[in-house]
Amino acid sequence: MEFQINKLKEAGEMFTNATILVTGGTGSWGYDLVKKLLTYNPKEIIVYSRNEDKQVNMRREFDDSRLTFSLGDVRDRQALFYAFKGIDYVFHLAALKHVPVCEELPLEAVKTNVIGTQNVIDAAIYNGVKKVINVSTDKAADPANFYGFTKAIGEKLIVHANSLSKDTKFICIRGGNVLATNGSVVNLFIDEINNKNKISITDKRMTRFFLTMEDAINLLLKAASEGIGGEIFVMKMPSCRIMDLAKVLINHFGKKVSIVESGIRPGEKLNEVLLASNEIEDTVEFDKDYLVVLPKIEIKGLREHYSAFPSVKTTSYSSSDKFLTHEEIRKMLVKAKVLK
Repeated sequence: MEFQINKLKEAGEMFTNATILVTGGTGSWGYDLVKKLLTYNPKEIIVYSRNEDKQVNMRREFDDSRLTFSLGDVRDRQALFYAFKGIDYVFHLAALKHVPVCEELPLEAVKTNVIGTQNVIDAAIYNGVKKVINVSTDKAADPANFYGFTKAIGEKLIVHANSLSKDTKFICIRGGNVLATNGSVVNLFIDEINNKNKISITDKRMTRFFLTMEDAINLLLKAASEGIGGEIFVMKMPSCRIMDLAKVLINHFGKKVSIVESGIRPGEKLNEVLLASNEIEDTVEFDKDYLVVLPKIEIKGLREHYSAFPSVKTTSYSSSDKFLTHEEIRKMLVKAKVLK
């Protein structure tokens, strides 16, 4: 705990009096990140997103003079170049993230998740941004769907960007399924329990990694304060069977609920992995909570920086390796403020 507090303190010093821009800042991650960053006394935080209504609501909720809102899309290259003027740090959260949507509209996913990411890179370098922290996903490791492929390409672009500039550093984080965010399976299950007396599961064998929003924000801050450019920070996340998650929720609400298997949707995997098979040999244990994946390409000083860290001892990191018990799932949901 002391280690974590010290690192967050360093992040606080880093952001004091800084100008920060958050793409996709009105989303679930963005909202909580902005809330946390404001405690570090930044000079200004710019929320850059394309949703006008969410910006208006967020402005009213925060009512903070340090918060500025910029309406725009990461696909708009010219708008990004203008928005990044005078920015110290960028958190790149904007993305198309729903697997079925990306399967149905692959070109739209490319425009946002790939071209949009390259636009962020170019705008950051042009404007001399100090650091860009890019949010990726476990679906980018050994991708099996279009969303995962676009995020995997985004990771590659971010890593490679470190060879384009000596002044701007680019770092990735790889997250999992954040509990109770927009589109979360937990929200869907609770709605179905309360309103339909049933739960729809695509496949009863399915497993997933989960983390709380607090953990997700700490992962972002860890990467921002510790990353030197070119690495991917990964949190060691617990996993569970989706069936077990459903049973815990059913038990909590005390209702007679049926579980219906609807079949795997296009692009879905039964199990996720946090590390691709070809990444394991390049991954180090950063500390008890985090891993760092080093790139195959040469980035000056990066491997030397991590040379003292031990290599991971695992041969795989799959959501099917080990599962939370029902009680552990319940505690996780309480920590995420899904249950009381």
